[in-house]
Amino acid sequence: MATAVAATRAPDKIEENSSDGSKLRTFITILKKFIGVADLANVRFSLPSQLLEPTPNLEYWNYLDAPNAFVAIGTSDEPLDRILEVLRFWFTKDLKYVKGRPCKPYNSCLGEFFRCNWETENNAPLICTNTLKGTASGASSVKSSKSGSGSGSPKNVSTVSLSVPQHPLEPRPEHLVRVSYLTEQTSHHPPVSAFHISCPERGLTARGFDQISAKFTGTTIKVSPGEHNMGIFITLDKRDGETYQLTHPAAHLGGFFRGSLNVSVSEVAYITCPQTKLKAILSYVEEGWLGRTTNKVHGVIFHYDPENDDKTRIQDVPDKDVLARLGGPWREKVVLTLGPKPLASHPVEDQYTIIDMAPLSVAPKVLPPREKQLPNESLTLWAGVTNAIVSKQYSKATTVKIELEEEQREKARQRERDNVEWQPVFFTHVTGNGGRPDLTDKGKEVLKRAQEGRWELDDVL
Repeated sequence: MATAVAATRAPDKIEENSSDGSKLRTFITILKKFIGVADLANVRFSLPSQLLEPTPNLEYWNYLDAPNAFVAIGTSDEPLDRILEVLRFWFTKDLKYVKGRPCKPYNSCLGEFFRCNWETENNAPLICTNTLKGTASGASSVKSSKSGSGSGSPKNVSTVSLSVPQHPLEPRPEHLVRVSYLTEQTSHHPPVSAFHISCPERGLTARGFDQISAKFTGTTIKVSPGEHNMGIFITLDKRDGETYQLTHPAAHLGGFFRGSLNVSVSEVAYITCPQTKLKAILSYVEEGWLGRTTNKVHGVIFHYDPENDDKTRIQDVPDKDVLARLGGPWREKVVLTLGPKPLASHPVEDQYTIIDMAPLSVAPKVLPPREKQLPNESLTLWAGVTNAIVSKQYSKATTVKIELEEEQREKARQRERDNVEWQPVFFTHVTGNGGRPDLTDKGKEVLKRAQEGRWELDDVL
């Protein structure tokens, strides 16, 4: 979930800084002023530049940290295996949580947009059904292809792993699949952005609105999806338009007083597919014995009735509807067992790895050349602030940031004087539409050109 309050830092940007302690104390001092405020996201307070990660919010949040897990969705012919492919993507979409540390990117400006591509390997291990000996009737089994990291012989099912391999620095071009991404800040009050992900070669699209609600409790910042954030909607064109809705759980940024910030996840997330009538409930456990953070997730995959979707807790699901159960530390390794029996009651040889986070890395983006970016494109819009922060010229960064923010306020005042209602350029919806923003013709053209490796927009806008 995109957050204007707490993000994480990619591993290649992690640098130990002797002033981290003073930065954290300054951050806490600022946050204390907002204890009791219902929603920090609506306040949109401005932090000093030295507390910011030199990265625009729209660039940082994209759910494609492991794009090869995304392009593998829809590969399997069996419905259960396809929801497992979606689950594998779900656990890898925010690798920055696992591989980085908390930080704060820039708030987005109204009308700001970001676009990029990923050139990814089509090598995520295959998930397939009814191939393991001893599979119960009606249940699905899982194995990985030889291309997968950690894959083993199908005869030794206990070594089966669905790990997504690392992204090599210089992959062979003929093995690549292109994924294109476009996002635009469609609303300022409340802050909302729309996004669209496209991979025509695999017949895949994903879209949604990003909006968060954040509250500082005095010890942690709790970040939840805002009212317009209905989750991620993934559509499989090659599976007759099969669509999955993935809702976001709550996240917590803590560790302020220990001097070591950390991100944990709690509450429940849901993955539903009305066409296959399959649903997954993921219950995140934030703390264990003596308040220690466990980062555990427990889940169940089951048949559900889209017309009467009343199962919201794992314990609500009847055993007769259960196809599989899963669990484990989501920062490390999540395993699956087939059938209704509790996961802990299965021997190790009957537990199959859905995802192993250890070998994974955040995939690099392919960005449009700076000379082909527009003034309101994230990397150009924030370039002055970014350059100053990277050069540790924090006073200059703050000055440039204030000037940029005041320019945005003046534009808003001018629209109010002219009685002009803001309209996004690339999306037809500011909010609404069931959380599924549609692209305008200009948005479709931008993604089409990105798929072709073309970045010119002068004749589009």
